[in-house]
Amino acid sequence: MGRYVVKRCFHALIVLFLVATTVFFIMRVVGDPATLMLDANATVEEYEQLKENLGLNDPLPVQYVNFLKDMVTLDLGNSYRYKRPVIDMIGEALPHTLELVGLSMLVAIPLAMMVGIIAAVKRNSWLDNLLTALTITGRSMPTFWLGLLLMYLFAVVLKWLPPSGSGGFKYLILPAITLSMGLATSTVRLTRNSMLSVIRQDYMTTAKAKGVSPTQLLVGHGLRNSLVGVITMIALQVGNLLGGSIVVETVFSYPGIGRVLVTGILVYDYPVVQASIVIMAALFVGINLVVDLLYTVIDPRISVQ
Repeated sequence: MGRYVVKRCFHALIVLFLVATTVFFIMRVVGDPATLMLDANATVEEYEQLKENLGLNDPLPVQYVNFLKDMVTLDLGNSYRYKRPVIDMIGEALPHTLELVGLSMLVAIPLAMMVGIIAAVKRNSWLDNLLTALTITGRSMPTFWLGLLLMYLFAVVLKWLPPSGSGGFKYLILPAITLSMGLATSTVRLTRNSMLSVIRQDYMTTAKAKGVSPTQLLVGHGLRNSLVGVITMIALQVGNLLGGSIVVETVFSYPGIGRVLVTGILVYDYPVVQASIVIMAALFVGINLVVDLLYTVIDPRISVQ
């Protein structure tokens, strides 16, 4: 077990290293950061001063080593546009994104798994066909379009919820529903398919013959044995949630890290863009690491293998 944990943590560190390296070089391939950040009226002195502040006068290998060291120590520099430490900006925005992603998962996963189980139990019935059609419809909707549609219906027409901004739980509802749609539809489909595969196994027939109740049969035997595939998909979908949060936070003017990233890109705030991407990648890698370790709880054979 200990060897498995160490191995997974080592893999996670390698992925983070590769992401940070990719971000470092891509940010320099697109052009001279100082030139892109300054407007056309900037003087030569301002240009040289900005290059000095960003450490761009150092040789590229030195810049790379300093970049990695700063990432490890969370010394993310200062925002050129807002004249604030980047770590403070991300520290203010990150809790909002975690609330949004967390609520989206809390809404999507239990409901979607329940719908998937029902669809599997009632396979090929009118209910299964209806749930499948609704799932495909929800999956087909672009995130930004669904957000605008919900905003128009519940904020403009019905006036039940605020259209944008932050300030309490009610501001989270529409963004969370919008963000959770992709995860929910994927979870429904995979849960249904996994349950159909498990239901046909011999041990399910044996348990049923021994008089196991339908609820215990589905939850205790069927669902647990289908969870590995479902959890794998959910872990991969977390990346989509983090990526989708960029769109959702922009549509709803929600002050999360996705909106910080978009704003930084628009004004080419070099330190903000660089740090935001690495932090979001670290979140994704961290969540997948937790899921990898969770596998050993669901199926102890994984740690042995």
